Amino acid sequence: MVFNTGAALLDAIVLAVVSKDQEGTYGYKITQDVRNVIEISESTLYPVLRRLQKEECLEVYDLAYDGRNRRYYKITEKGRIQLNLYKSEWAGYSLKISRIFEEAHI
Repeated sequence: MVFNTGAALLDAIVLAVVSKDQEGTYGYKITQDVRNVIEISESTLYPVLRRLQKEECLEVYDLAYDGRNRRYYKITEKGRIQLNLYKSEWAGYSLKISRIFEEAHI
């Protein structure tokens, strides 16, 4: 992707991905789902997950899987409120950008 992804947009994408599964989802799956939209490394994603957890937008729990623990992330009510804010901001922002591109003479 040619465009840089700012922290707020990355937070919004991660919250949206995590919110799709009501019971939560694990880090590797989050990475794969986010990579369907933007290119991101695990070393970039995990600090985002930790920050969102610290900001109480995500809660974390571990479950045993194949003899080891797998860390799951689940969106909190605070995270849902933040995601709704991101969604409404994105709707207006993307509409304005799309309008500029549509008016461009190529």
